[in-house]
Amino acid sequence: MVCWTGSQKRSGVIPEVTLHKLVHPPSNLLGFGLGAGMIPFAPGTWGSLVGVAVVWALSGFSDFVYLAVTLACFLSGIVICRAAADSLDAHDHPAIVWDEIVGMMIAMALIEPDFLSLLLGFGLFRLFDILKPWPIRPLDQKIQGGTGIMLDDAAAGILANVSLLAILHYLL
Repeated sequence: MVCWTGSQKRSGVIPEVTLHKLVHPPSNLLGFGLGAGMIPFAPGTWGSLVGVAVVWALSGFSDFVYLAVTLACFLSGIVICRAAADSLDAHDHPAIVWDEIVGMMIAMALIEPDFLSLLLGFGLFRLFDILKPWPIRPLDQKIQGGTGIMLDDAAAGILANVSLLAILHYLL
């Protein structure tokens, strides 16, 4: 079964992703967000929703544990995303959504994840990830490999986090 094909890319050719690629190499299962990235319509949004689930799962832990897990996921994401990109022979293939998962974790760092904050955090993160305002776009364009894949979403997560903190503090 093919989930992504060349005809689904707006410009250029995107390598196809088969179910075999989901688990070969095994790190792809994480890189593709446990399969969320295999959904051909808005995979980054689906990956971000996996991130919401991770944020919710971590909500009972201390801020220290949350931040430590987030840092570990970011650092391991450099390797995971590089391996997934190498297996597809494409930089930042849309099916690679580990970076969105971690970006969502960053967006919600030090924020109590209730319905409103998760909704706003999700919306802000997707907005910054899609629009890529400065400094996100230069990170996305100039830094290659797993580091580049992770950094632009980390920056989007930081901008979403700061914006959400301001909204929650000053407007609500």
